[in-house]
Amino acid sequence: QVQLVESGGGLVQPGGSLRLSCAASGSIFSINAMRWYRQAPGKQRDLVAAITSSGSTNYADSVKGRFTISRDNAKNTVYLQMNSLKPEDTAVYYCNMGLMSTQSTYGAYWGQGIQVDVSS
Repeated sequence: QVQLVESGGGLVQPGGSLRLSCAASGSIFSINAMRWYRQAPGKQRDLVAAITSSGSTNYADSVKGRFTISRDNAKNTVYLQMNSLKPEDTAVYYCNMGLMSTQSTYGAYWGQGIQVDVSS
């Protein structure tokens, strides 16, 4: 069984910073892409940033230059450094990982979601 646990969310003022973490645990053999999504109230869940197993990254246009995704393969963890936060960044943030289990099954797994509020 695989579990993803997110941390680091909260309330921050516009222009501030937060760092989200998402750690995977359980019967993991390998992890491919790691991604962060977000969902604002009444809106669909959108991709924010992604990082491949080789370290290549891509970002939504709305966060380019402000957010940085990174990963620590030894810890099965993905991070999202968020700088220059804006009120429109307010959302529930979800991590997602494509991984191979030790039982040789491949699947996409989701974290439980963590709230980020940007407000003065």
